[in-house]
Amino acid sequence: MMNKFMNSASVGRRRWKHVVYIALVLAMLLVVLPTISLKEGLTPAVWFGIVWAAFALLVIAAHLHRLLRVDEETERRLKHIKREKVRRWKVRLTQRTERMK
Repeated sequence: MMNKFMNSASVGRRRWKHVVYIALVLAMLLVVLPTISLKEGLTPAVWFGIVWAAFALLVIAAHLHRLLRVDEETERRLKHIKREKVRRWKVRLTQRTERMK
């Protein structure tokens, strides 16, 4: 019982961590995006700003991916499939050993 509570508390902390990281990256983007000026053309500084903003968006996407628990649902399904395969394998094995008797 206590273990379940501790797991749910740590899951809640992990979710908050992702929310905080998303907020921090969004704040960085709000500060940096207005400073990227395209009036001068595509200078190396502008390219750096564009690439930096793209990486920041990737960080946001990664945290949203974890926050929305996309991986956990897939992992749950894969574990279920693996358990079913093991169960079927055991059934076949026991049937073979019974036939050999």
